[in-house]
Amino acid sequence: MSARLPVKEFEKQYKDHLSGFQQWEQKDHADKWLSYEKNLGENLSIDETSVSNGELYTIVTNKAAHGGKGALAAIVEGIKTTDIVVLL
Repeated sequence: MSARLPVKEFEKQYKDHLSGFQQWEQKDHADKWLSYEKNLGENLSIDETSVSNGELYTIVTNKAAHGGKGALAAIVEGIKTTDIVVLL
C-alpha cells in the first residue's frame, strides 16, 4: 500500500513548488487587479459584479472573443473609473 500525502500538504507543495505561483508576474497585485494585455481589443465590454460581502469588481472583456478563450482582459477590485482606466 502506498503512503498518501495529506491534502493540505499537497496544496502547499503545488502552490509553492509546482504551479509557478511564486514566479507569477502578477502575484504582487493579484489581490487588487489582473490584466491580460494580449486580450485587449478594439471593442471591449465592461461590467461590474459583487462577489460576496459587498465586494465590487469590474470585469473587462474583449467582445471579439465572444465569451470564449481570450475574452478576459482585466478584473479590477472596485468600480472607480479612474482606477480601471489606469490599468488598461
